Amino acid sequence: MTLFIDPPRWPAHGTVFSHLVSDTSVAELHAFAATLGISPRAFDLDHYDVPAHRHADAMGAGAIPVDGKELVKILVASGMRVPARRRPKRLASALHQRWHSLFPGMPWLSEELVERWSEPHRSYHDLSHLLRVLESIEILTEPREHPELMAAAWFHDAVHQGQAGTDEQQSADLARNRLSMAGWDGDRCRRVADLILVTVDHRPAPDDVEAQTLVDADLSILGADQATYDEYARDVRDEYRHVPDSEFAPARAEILTRLLDKPALFHTDRGAELWEERARSNVRVEISALEAIARI
Repeated sequence: MTLFIDPPRWPAHGTVFSHLVSDTSVAELHAFAATLGISPRAFDLDHYDVPAHRHADAMGAGAIPVDGKELVKILVASGMRVPARRRPKRLASALHQRWHSLFPGMPWLSEELVERWSEPHRSYHDLSHLLRVLESIEILTEPREHPELMAAAWFHDAVHQGQAGTDEQQSADLARNRLSMAGWDGDRCRRVADLILVTVDHRPAPDDVEAQTLVDADLSILGADQATYDEYARDVRDEYRHVPDSEFAPARAEILTRLLDKPALFHTDRGAELWEERARSNVRVEISALEAIARI
């Protein structure tokens, strides 16, 4: 057996829980839980929550006891761990906290934006993408010194129907409207809208550091590790699931080729240092795969 369980230390519902994981497959984990009579509702994306009174039963059935840190290491090594950014409830909570720390007094706007980014038709342009952009900006600059930049990041794909140019324009219009309602003056609202519109073609002015930062953060996924990039490419494809491969592949390849034709994908020194080389490699690999599909 390759099942592992940590001590029952996690309080909830009047008791404490253990975490039960497999280092082999989720299917094995489900099968093992079923033999114990543990409800499928106890499954939390990559583990089962096992109440304290069932801990001994799990070990008796073959689960290996380990401490909490070791269990996490096992799950990470298995490749099956689902990070916080893929857990919608935790992700939404983390994003609300980020918003309130930057923009206290506007909780209603945080609620609307998280709801928009949670729309079911989104596969890539979702809460995970929003968090990645915010985290990337935090790497590139000090967020508290750039409130308009941070607002633009929150709004930049708030409207997303898969219509390039139109989505960004409607997101910019939404930002102007909502921030004006929140009491921001016209100049600040226009600045946020202008930053959002730069994400249409990702070509910021050479003297606009905030625009360069937003563009770099928006494209930071291109410089991710191979597995993360592959998942990104699949998610983008899923958002256009209604488009046949014969149309999607050449169109996507053309967009990526235009990106590679730019002298640099990233405009800030830090962004280039972190992501440029890996991004170009990732994009070339995807273009090759798309061209192969187009030839079929």
